[in-house]
Amino acid sequence: MKKAVIIIAAGDFRDEEFLEPKEILEKNGVKTTVASTILTPVKGVLGAEVSPDILVKDINIKDFDAIIFVGGIGASQYWDDPLAHGLARKAAAQNRIVAAICIAPVTLARAGILKGKEATVFTYEAKELRAGGANYTARPVEKDGNIITASGPASAREFGQQIIEALGR
Repeated sequence: MKKAVIIIAAGDFRDEEFLEPKEILEKNGVKTTVASTILTPVKGVLGAEVSPDILVKDINIKDFDAIIFVGGIGASQYWDDPLAHGLARKAAAQNRIVAAICIAPVTLARAGILKGKEATVFTYEAKELRAGGANYTARPVEKDGNIITASGPASAREFGQQIIEALGR
């Protein structure tokens, strides 16, 4: 069974960027684990309440085939987080799927794993991807090797589908 860890912010994650890919993954037989920096229920910007399963600090990349960073205003908490950067780098180095949507690709750019990669992000943060060495494409979803990025809520379903395809489901 394939496994994915979905990282959400401790508040103000984007509901559909979490819920839609999670639903697609689970319908395709992927076991999902939700991680955050707290274990108490966290709220999305549209009101969804999610109780994380594990803390981000307890993620062991070897246990997962994919690591997914969810967007929303709160996702900026991971932009300069050394732990999140380390997880993204380790996952990429181990050829795991590394995915991020909305403003979350900024975390990947700042972690240094988008250098020379085709990537997308919520429009307002395109400069962050370019600063991280990415080739910003402005497409709704972009896949380059084992890295998948998406631009926002409208692309959440396609984002989930791309992750499923990359996992060979």
